[in-house]
Amino acid sequence: MPDSMSEQLRQDMQCEGLLECFHGLKELDKECFRALVEADEPLTVDELAEAVDRERSTAYRAVQRLLQTGFIEKDQINYDQGGYYHVYSPTDPSQIADEMQRMLNDWYAKMGQLIQEFETKYEQTESTAPTVES
Repeated sequence: MPDSMSEQLRQDMQCEGLLECFHGLKELDKECFRALVEADEPLTVDELAEAVDRERSTAYRAVQRLLQTGFIEKDQINYDQGGYYHVYSPTDPSQIADEMQRMLNDWYAKMGQLIQEFETKYEQTESTAPTVES
């Protein structure tokens, strides 16, 4: 991941790069998300771990990060004789896109404010600097 905005703008980014860019998700997180999108039905953590060829605990950590960012949803399936288990599915892409657009708008407003503060701070410094007369 590039460090500066100018590096990011020069980079050839794929749409999946937004997962990393907006939420700092890891390659495994993206693999898990893709596996859930490609699945015909919601998956358990065990099924997801098998799909991405990782240990259950590793897949579970990726699932937790994806849940936290809102990229996937968790549903509880109840057994008739008691007990339950969870399955995971991707969130509707339009909901994800709307949330990323809101985050981008917030970021843009914050950057605009910081740019204005920068201009104000250094404009004042420039106008109060002593002048040298020859």
